[in-house]
Amino acid sequence: MNKQDGMNYAPTGAAEQVVGKGEFKFAAVGLDHGHIYGMCNGLIESGAELVAVYDPDYDKVTAFQQKFPGAEAAPSKQAVLDNPEIHLVASANIPADRGAWGLEVLGHGKHFFIDKPAFTSLEQVKAARRKTIDTGLKWGIYYSERLHVESAVYAGRLIEEGAIGRVVQVIGTGPHRANPANRPEWFFDPERYGGILCDIGSHQIEQFLHFAGAEDAEVLHSKVANYSFPNHPEFQDFGDATLVADNGATFYFRVDWLTPDGLGTWGDGRVFILGTEGYIEIRKYIDVARDAASDHLYLVNQEEEKHFELNGKVGFPFFGSFILDCLNGTENSMTQEHAFRAAELCIEAQQQAVHIHRGGAK
Repeated sequence: MNKQDGMNYAPTGAAEQVVGKGEFKFAAVGLDHGHIYGMCNGLIESGAELVAVYDPDYDKVTAFQQKFPGAEAAPSKQAVLDNPEIHLVASANIPADRGAWGLEVLGHGKHFFIDKPAFTSLEQVKAARRKTIDTGLKWGIYYSERLHVESAVYAGRLIEEGAIGRVVQVIGTGPHRANPANRPEWFFDPERYGGILCDIGSHQIEQFLHFAGAEDAEVLHSKVANYSFPNHPEFQDFGDATLVADNGATFYFRVDWLTPDGLGTWGDGRVFILGTEGYIEIRKYIDVARDAASDHLYLVNQEEEKHFELNGKVGFPFFGSFILDCLNGTENSMTQEHAFRAAELCIEAQQQAVHIHRGGAK
């Protein structure tokens, strides 16, 4: 697990297998983003069997097999699609190409699990919706900053138990370290990665819908900027937005690529959840200058104020539930509509964003 580089941050957790060997086989296709490692970790820990890998870059395949030696190098994408034993394809290819690839995967009778952002246009989401309806297959999205963070999982449980009453506001911060020297060319092209609100903003919007118990929301305002990357003038290193949910809960979030080198992890991700009977603060990856361990949660309500240290104590139930959803046609891990609507909202925020320049808005 690389705490310095968010692109290659791949959490591991306790194995809670929901299927036996051979009951759920999957392949990894498209290794452009390091999140594929975390995606595969979660599925394998829940009992899925990784049997194949493909990427046109042989060096990426070789590195992947060092981590997952049981994955056989497939000669082509088509070979994976034509393999009747494979239930699901996991991918972290270039964001702009993810929608079309998912249609192809479902068209060959396999479930799809894709890194965020799953889409870079609203048209791609519409096509995916139609395909899932037509095929009955799953299009899972790896919203890792909630699904693969134990403190965020635990916050959801506290909210469900009524620990802070009705959620009325959420504030999310998602700072990231850019590591520009190690990034591929597509990382700086908003046409290919979708823009900052579409990309890392997707984590924020998904967790808002979940924590607020909302089915839908409206983007009230959003903006993006490039403050510190003059050599990449189209790149966006800052973005924020304000939303209101269909149940009245409000949301503000900020995302950026401005994490300083002095921080002991790739980003000081936090969430503040205000309820009618209390509040929660999640410090996902570090408690700055106090504790380098991840997964701190602070709870204040009518009964107590409490600090939870949750690293290694909660696990990641999404992955097992998602496997069972694929096998049984259920929606216990995440509804398909929730996954798609969160993806749409981040694109809507991106499309209507005001662009801030050093001379002001434009």
